[in-house]
Amino acid sequence: MSAYQAFDNDKAIEYINNLGGMFPPDAQLNCYEFGDGNLNLVFRVTDQHNHSVILKQALPYARCVGESWPLTLDRARIEASALRRHGEVCPAHTVRVLHHNSEQAVTILEDLGHLNILRSELNAGRTFANLGRDVAHYLATTSFYHSDFYLTPANKKALIQSFTNPELCAITEELFFDDPYQDNERNHYPDALRKEVDKLRHNTGLKLAIAQLKQRFLSAPQALLHGDAHSGSLFVDDTTTKFIDPEFAFFGPIGFDLGSFIGNLLLNFCAQHGRICEASKRRDIHTYLLRTIDICLSEFDYQWQTLCEQHGTDNTLQAPGYAALFLRDVLQDAIGYCGSEMIRRTIGLAHVSDLDEIEDEQARLRAQRLALEVGEQLILNARSCHNKDACYQLIISVLQ
Repeated sequence: MSAYQAFDNDKAIEYINNLGGMFPPDAQLNCYEFGDGNLNLVFRVTDQHNHSVILKQALPYARCVGESWPLTLDRARIEASALRRHGEVCPAHTVRVLHHNSEQAVTILEDLGHLNILRSELNAGRTFANLGRDVAHYLATTSFYHSDFYLTPANKKALIQSFTNPELCAITEELFFDDPYQDNERNHYPDALRKEVDKLRHNTGLKLAIAQLKQRFLSAPQALLHGDAHSGSLFVDDTTTKFIDPEFAFFGPIGFDLGSFIGNLLLNFCAQHGRICEASKRRDIHTYLLRTIDICLSEFDYQWQTLCEQHGTDNTLQAPGYAALFLRDVLQDAIGYCGSEMIRRTIGLAHVSDLDEIEDEQARLRAQRLALEVGEQLILNARSCHNKDACYQLIISVLQ
């Protein structure tokens, strides 16, 4: 099996058998494809003893659109490399890579099937006490050890080149910063939101702020990012938090991942207005989501500064007080990217089930309007936040 070919269940089993080492020699393998994402094939391969692995294969096009949207297979190499590098510095919160083949765009991963996708769990009103702290640890650790504060300039420049990811970055650039603010056939939203959408598109201040956010995304290679750190990229249970799917990985502004994660918690906050009818239960999940955001912001700030103090290697960047100044800008970026995530997930191409699966149409519209309003206000006011506490207070204020 040399030239690239898209797998089916039989080809996935054949590949595993030819590879060897994943299962005992007498293993009887079963396989099924269950990928429900936008880009890839995902197979679970299991033996008669219920030992299993995940085989993920990139397709040469966006699965959610079809062959009219071609994509490079090199994204599979980038994803596997990002997982390995992030796993070296943060193994507790990174899915483990068992094998990668760039020619077939295949990556074999540990099976996290004993865990659950965070988005589905939040939609069901379930909570996880360690979530904010775990995500903060992952984002702080993986970004610090791939930043100028730790890497030599030569090593960082080599890594930037290795992780250049223009096709997938272009998807983000268009879906985050372009499409929602102009007419584009990829956008989709109900006609009842037309007034709110037109308001966004005619808000000059908002479009200037979006331009700033896009410019930072394009030109600030601060660290190796996950690139798609939403609640569908996290497996969780009561004791474990693991990130998956960093195929959008690239060197970019550190606040992007943090903002994407917080934005998805806030989308769920908005959605719960239409998901939970009982006021006390809705209040409980709202309190949990806000508490998780507060913990994530505080722990990210604390852990990043601690890592800088203990492991920073650049004497100039170790100047007293500079890490705090740097993080002020990171947190401002995060709030802006948080808002842009909320808007694009509501009216752009890639929606979230949090909102879209609210059964009552009027409740769904109210939640969507709230998401747009919160996203807009976060983008407009992000630069007023000078520390983690101000970021949290801004979030609280725009939700009231």
